[in-house]
Amino acid sequence: MVSFLLAVGLALAVLVLIGFVLGYNKIRSADVRVSEALSGIDVELTRRAALIPSLVHTVATFASHEKAILDHVTDARAALTTATGGSSVAERSAAEKQLDTALAPVLALGQAYPALNSSNNFLDLQRNLADTEDKLAFARQYYNDSVAGLNRLLTTIPWMFVGPMTGVSDKEYYQTPR
Repeated sequence: MVSFLLAVGLALAVLVLIGFVLGYNKIRSADVRVSEALSGIDVELTRRAALIPSLVHTVATFASHEKAILDHVTDARAALTTATGGSSVAERSAAEKQLDTALAPVLALGQAYPALNSSNNFLDLQRNLADTEDKLAFARQYYNDSVAGLNRLLTTIPWMFVGPMTGVSDKEYYQTPR
């Protein structure tokens, strides 16, 4: 009888250990997926920021006296570049909003300068920015889906018991700049 209880106890201990290992791996994988998704946002933000110097140069050739607008865009681009190097999702979102606010008047200059609006360079940059916006929206959605999956794991039984031992905590969602 004692050996039977010992065997059952050992089997339960092995099952608990297997459950812990599975939970640990599942939570760590979800955390890696969140980090990967955030890197995807950074790639698109960097791509967007890389288009800005060409846009500023193109607009400056047609509207050289709009220096304040162009300087504002350059400052916003620098803030975005700094934010993508940080770890805060909120900083990225705020820097993205700042760049959106700075870009709107630049893109509106196309209406004020018909020669600029008909420039192939300017039109190509606008298309590239629109394409980047689409990719950025997808990257944001993927990140938020990954965060939802991780946060769900960390708050549901049985994984909530393994979560504190993994060192992984809830992640914040990426707020779309408005």
